[in-house]
Amino acid sequence: MDETVNPYEPSARRSALRTLWLFAVVGAAGAIAAGGCGGDGASSAAPAPATPAAPTPPSPSPAPPPPAGAPAPASASTFASGLDSPWGLAFLPDGRILVTQKGGQLRLVSANGASASTVAVALPGGVDASGQGGLLDVAIDPDFANGAPWVYLSYSQPGTGGTGTAVMRGQLSLANPTALTSPVQIFQQLPKVGGNGHYGSRLVFASDKTLFVTLGERQQGSPAQDVASHLGKVVRINRDGSTPAGNPSFGPGQATNLWSMGHRNPQGAALHPTTGELWVAEHGPQGGDEINIARAGNNFGWPNVSYGCNYGDTYAGNDNSSCRIGGNAGVHGPTYVEPLTYWVPVSIAPAGMTFYTGAMFPEWQGSLFMASLAGQALWRMTVSGANNAITAREKVLESSIAERIRAVAQGPDGALYVITDNSSGRIIRVAR
Repeated sequence: MDETVNPYEPSARRSALRTLWLFAVVGAAGAIAAGGCGGDGASSAAPAPATPAAPTPPSPSPAPPPPAGAPAPASASTFASGLDSPWGLAFLPDGRILVTQKGGQLRLVSANGASASTVAVALPGGVDASGQGGLLDVAIDPDFANGAPWVYLSYSQPGTGGTGTAVMRGQLSLANPTALTSPVQIFQQLPKVGGNGHYGSRLVFASDKTLFVTLGERQQGSPAQDVASHLGKVVRINRDGSTPAGNPSFGPGQATNLWSMGHRNPQGAALHPTTGELWVAEHGPQGGDEINIARAGNNFGWPNVSYGCNYGDTYAGNDNSSCRIGGNAGVHGPTYVEPLTYWVPVSIAPAGMTFYTGAMFPEWQGSLFMASLAGQALWRMTVSGANNAITAREKVLESSIAERIRAVAQGPDGALYVITDNSSGRIIRVAR
């Protein structure tokens, strides 16, 4: 209530009467004075003008709101532990997480991270877990929640001539997730060759529900430029392993399902949430790790060009210009596709990737996150403009994790989940 006098109170009424009496006396005196000054005895002077009322003071402006506080920083905490050399992870519709272990085991981690069980899986042709091989990536069918309960696994498969990356799928019941049933191989990398490195092996579903598979060149080098080989390629297949429409042509005698070529060891892959294009991260040799957009028909130049140097070469300065593969110019174009970004002079060993689209970190919307093995860090890259330029990159929570990071995925809660690559591996939750 305003603090005003009530005119109906007795004291207020007496005060008002006194005020009216004073106005009457002052008004009469003013009239007499005006008549005395006329000079001819007539009252011709105009009445005195009324005193203007004082202007009403403006209402005070409301106080400005306090400045918004800076968002809470991200923090890393152990979500699950006790994993043996985990390699890939994928979220099921009910929040549980499938995790591959290099030795050949598929683990199911509870939605709160408190427990884990083993899902039995028979990998067609068996698995060779030596070196960089083993049970590798895992992906969930894009229609899993709508009646297509398929789980897809990539792994290093032994056979005639050596080993190669293979892909299988099996069905998983959420009500009784003890085994993958109806296992069937849907792809194998050919030819199989000796050695136990550079399998690549990320699985990413495209927006049209076809499946991309990244394939390393198995430390062979030149087959990455051979269109008759799957080595050093990205392939695109249907969910049942058949060849989809729209794959590019690389010329006579090409291997089946080729999408792009000239890759070294692409161990990271993610689908851009807006453009739907496949982004890949791949290991360079001594320096020269790259991020590329794997568009249909592109050739990324390995082993003919690289910003890295051959092992054993001595590099000078911070750009490897003294020993870059392909000459001192060190660029891929115009014959081959330039990377979006690269790391020199030493390698960080890039691994799994994801684009961030969650609400927990609005300042990270659209950022590309990448795991790093040698760098033992999670990298965040700012992607800007229609040309998808990487305009900034930074290490996130390096000191908080301090382990080899194999993969990263966005959880249904908007947090980031990363897996550490060792015999006592963990899932680490990055949240605020």
